[in-house]
Amino acid sequence: MAGQARARKNAPPREDVMAAAMEMIAERGLEKLTMAALGREVGMSSGHLLYYFRTKDELLLRTLEWSEGRLGAERGRLLARQGTARERLDAYVDLYVPDAVGDPHWTLWLEVWNRSLNADEEGRDRQAAIEGAWHRDLVALLAEGVSRGEFRPVDPDRFASRLRALLDGFSIHVAIGLRGTGRDQVLTHVREFLDGALASDAPPAS
Repeated sequence: MAGQARARKNAPPREDVMAAAMEMIAERGLEKLTMAALGREVGMSSGHLLYYFRTKDELLLRTLEWSEGRLGAERGRLLARQGTARERLDAYVDLYVPDAVGDPHWTLWLEVWNRSLNADEEGRDRQAAIEGAWHRDLVALLAEGVSRGEFRPVDPDRFASRLRALLDGFSIHVAIGLRGTGRDQVLTHVREFLDGALASDAPPAS
């Protein structure tokens, strides 16, 4: 027991472990992220990592939550800045879409959702909370644009659901490197869609 207590005392903070996990995904790919390899990276045994995270699924979900927390703070700054609703919507889209093939956040996101088939209710609730934060911010931004007359009258919640489905589909294509759907092409597609769908003089969507 004393040895375990010393190990826990000397272990790096959980945030450092999760940051190391993200760095490993970025540099070596998710397939190289084993508990043993991560333990070597942070100076812990795989057993001690399991003590803190219980399973690899939990480690991945916590790391995704940590990464999402950082993205959420950045998203909050972008959406709070001065400018039109459309300018901030474009900034939201820029943040949403992966930077490139193998984007570590999206690589992790895809893995966590793939594993969600076997997740318990708590795990699914935590995954839903991640999606809910993006959705709520988008709904609020769309509602603001409509109220200011920048956007045509749309149902913010319904439009946000459809837009995020579009963004998810394109983002997966970017993350896995599907030919013809690089980041620049995707951003062009999305902005053209928004031009047609949200312009105040656009016809109502069917």
